[in-house]
Amino acid sequence: MKRSDGLGRQGAKGEATPLYRGVKQAILDRIHSGEWPPRHRVPSENELVAELGVSKMTANRALRELASEGELVRIQGVGSFVAERKGYSALFEVRSIAEEIAERGHIHEAAVVVLAQETASPEVADALELEIGAPVFHSLIVHSENGVPVQVEDRFVCPEAAPAYLEQDFTRITPNAYLTAAAPLSGSEHVVEAAMPQPWECKLLTILRTEPCLMIRRRTWSANQVVSLARLIYPGNRYRLEARNGRMFEEQPR
Repeated sequence: MKRSDGLGRQGAKGEATPLYRGVKQAILDRIHSGEWPPRHRVPSENELVAELGVSKMTANRALRELASEGELVRIQGVGSFVAERKGYSALFEVRSIAEEIAERGHIHEAAVVVLAQETASPEVADALELEIGAPVFHSLIVHSENGVPVQVEDRFVCPEAAPAYLEQDFTRITPNAYLTAAAPLSGSEHVVEAAMPQPWECKLLTILRTEPCLMIRRRTWSANQVVSLARLIYPGNRYRLEARNGRMFEEQPR
């Protein structure tokens, strides 16, 4: 890694560009060009000092900021590595997570934890516009991408809208794909918020209890009937939200 031409150069108004920004850009150039692929070990602070002629403080700040921005993963005592790129899935466009993962060229797997008929709690009954205690279908599924858990899908379905829901093999077809065919979508409602995971969610996602998550609460309609209520949980360090052309997207694991 040679010294970047951008280190310490003059800005548009004559002021010197901070050296740490030059170090960051030198690293980003190699990441974005593909020279340093995901999981590639980047030079250490001492190596940056020797190769770029900057101070250890400058090198440390550059690596620290790149890690906070999601470009690098720093492992204490081991080093800094290029983070795997995050993909995305449509938030306000209701799509199958399996299709989105396939579009990225990755492998989708689903593990069915619960698939049963239950009685509607007050919260579920209100969301599905049913009587409290009415029968509902409940599925709890963990979706993985390339073997890494990326979503817990906790879904309640109105039996009248999808009477064969419990007969489906959700390791082969997603609930979204089945419901789209059984009760064509006419509308949806989304609520997005940050949430701390419950212990059982941590176990399913293989994350620490201190790791924040993204939670999407989604209701869907077919005609004038509420079809399902889904609570989707994503590990915060594997997904992010971003807007594109007025829409928002969820991003996949790195």
